[in-house]
Amino acid sequence: MTDELLEQTLDACPVIAIIRTRDAGNVPAVLRTLVDRGIHAVELPLTTPGALEAIRAAAASGLDGLVLGAGTVLDAPSARAAVEAGARYLVTPAVLPEVIDEARLLGVPVLPGALTPTEILQARSAGATMVKVFPVAAVGGPDYITAVRAPLPDVLLVPTGGVSVHDAPEYLRAGAYAVAMGSPLIGDACESGDMTGLASRADELLRGLRGWKRGVRNA
Repeated sequence: MTDELLEQTLDACPVIAIIRTRDAGNVPAVLRTLVDRGIHAVELPLTTPGALEAIRAAAASGLDGLVLGAGTVLDAPSARAAVEAGARYLVTPAVLPEVIDEARLLGVPVLPGALTPTEILQARSAGATMVKVFPVAAVGGPDYITAVRAPLPDVLLVPTGGVSVHDAPEYLRAGAYAVAMGSPLIGDACESGDMTGLASRADELLRGLRGWKRGVRNA
């Protein structure tokens, strides 16, 4: 998968849904619900039991438009295993050069986790496609993205960690390239099987993003 294709996916809908669960049994239904609502970029952390099998099954399902990545990738062997299973991009919790190098060798986008401007620049210099800013809500939310973007306007930032359905548009207006969110969007759908609630939250999120345009930032 090229970097350009991931960017095109996020240009169409600037949201990465993160599925964190102790049981991957309902992951296929969650993926179908997200794609049906218009959210195509999804991250499945490797800390999920059965994550590689879930990625492999999703890749084989032919779910139209799904761009499924692996999260919490901590080393090169895990990166290779995830891509072999069908992951189309990789996400790390920190700036891990070993994973970034492996992603580039494998030809897949990589989103390292970083927080400070120093870490963000280290991630970009190491070859990051985009930089996951985590945990963003703890350090000021959209205002922090605005502050970081001022000296680093060319880095594609994807804030996560406390991003809600309601404030997602504010992060984009602050200059984020996309947002990533887990439980505020997914809720307990994996545990309860409540796809109706998931669809309702996804619809609410997308309604809030309806007026958003790439390149339009807060005054």
